[in-house]
Amino acid sequence: MLFPLLWSLYYQESHVLAIICAMLITLLAGSIMTFLFKSKETIRQREGFAIVTLGWIFASAFGSLPYLFSGTFTSFTDAFFETMSGFTTTGASIITDFETLSYGIMFWRCMTHWLGGMGIILLFVALLSQMGGGGLQMFKAEAPGGNLAEKIKPRIQESAKILWITYVLLSGILTVLLLCGGMNFFDALCHAFGTMATGGFSTKNLNIGYYESPYIQWVLIIFMFIAGTNLALYYQAIMKRNNSFWQNEEFRLYLLIALSSVALIFFNLILSKPWGVEVTARTAAFQAISMLTTTGFATADYNQWPVFSQILLILLMFVGGCSGSTGGSIKVGRLLILMKHTAVEIFRLIHPRSVKFIKIDNKTVPESIVINVLQFFFLYIMVFFMGTAMMGALGLSIIEAMTSVIASLCNVGFGLGDVGPTGSFAFIPPAGKWVLSFLMLLGRLEIYTVLVLFLPDVWKK
Repeated sequence: MLFPLLWSLYYQESHVLAIICAMLITLLAGSIMTFLFKSKETIRQREGFAIVTLGWIFASAFGSLPYLFSGTFTSFTDAFFETMSGFTTTGASIITDFETLSYGIMFWRCMTHWLGGMGIILLFVALLSQMGGGGLQMFKAEAPGGNLAEKIKPRIQESAKILWITYVLLSGILTVLLLCGGMNFFDALCHAFGTMATGGFSTKNLNIGYYESPYIQWVLIIFMFIAGTNLALYYQAIMKRNNSFWQNEEFRLYLLIALSSVALIFFNLILSKPWGVEVTARTAAFQAISMLTTTGFATADYNQWPVFSQILLILLMFVGGCSGSTGGSIKVGRLLILMKHTAVEIFRLIHPRSVKFIKIDNKTVPESIVINVLQFFFLYIMVFFMGTAMMGALGLSIIEAMTSVIASLCNVGFGLGDVGPTGSFAFIPPAGKWVLSFLMLLGRLEIYTVLVLFLPDVWKK
């Protein structure tokens, strides 16, 4: 909270005291918990899951304090929802007029999803961890979408530091490019946070549509795509000077999905909207990449688009970015395994005596991983339907119930109808906001990390 405080001090805002109080309470609570629960024992896997999940919940609870003390929200439910949305890089918001927020509160709001992009726990492991083997369990619980340690370095703390350095450098480069496009420093930094974290929080009511600049929109398209790519590939490409991107099957599928979806939406829009070719291409590319990477930025109200394009955008929300990216949702890597598993099973139907294995990047995928992916997919769909039923029971229409759940579980932030790019989640009943907050957490920590804590066997010695 130090950086939001500096912005408030610079602009001499009235919320300085609110941020200071939030900082002191958080610092005091953290110090007490560190003193009470300090242990030199090695953290086991189940404890790693608990620390990550509870850490996320406590971070969102204490992160709500600046909103409450500043009067931005009067309800803890609303403040918690907004903070959880930030830390999970969802980007769903209850606020209807962002431009009335103070600089300090606005920066805190944008900073929550930049920190959440690679994970508060990952930052902790990278810089402060003295837990020995326990760091590995926390890294496995938090790292977005894959076992990055095997792809970068065997030492988990070194791997975490490499990922964060890559993340910070890309954020800095994007900030400079946005400055060159005419944004002021504050807006450039906030939108760089939102892009690299695939979070989608904007400082403007019209989101990216406020900036009627083709340059800014194309820059964001490129960096949203970059943010949806496995960050480990950048390290490999730079340090090992190899063609790690094109050699990676997941990246090739990710690129294919991106190009195909942009092309399909482009042709659908060009036949139904009176826009020029460049505007149509840019609008289609921006929204398709934004949904695919689960960033959630918007330049247009796609509620007014043809149904075909809307369906494509919803499907892209379920896909998500690559494993090891800051994107949410199912992830391209899991989709690749599902596709190859389906192909193998069809082959076995035709050739029942054959022996065929799933291979990715010329390496055989262990059966345990295939089963894990199938279980994850099943759980994901079950959670989606259960969440939709719960939101429907609270009075939402079927479209708003479904897409609000998709927006939360897939960490996208926007849906259709009143939860679309021109709406907000303010009308959702308090119970619904808690349901969606839980779905955001499930999506960000990829279900298993959270649900495993509800199994009694996990807590048995």
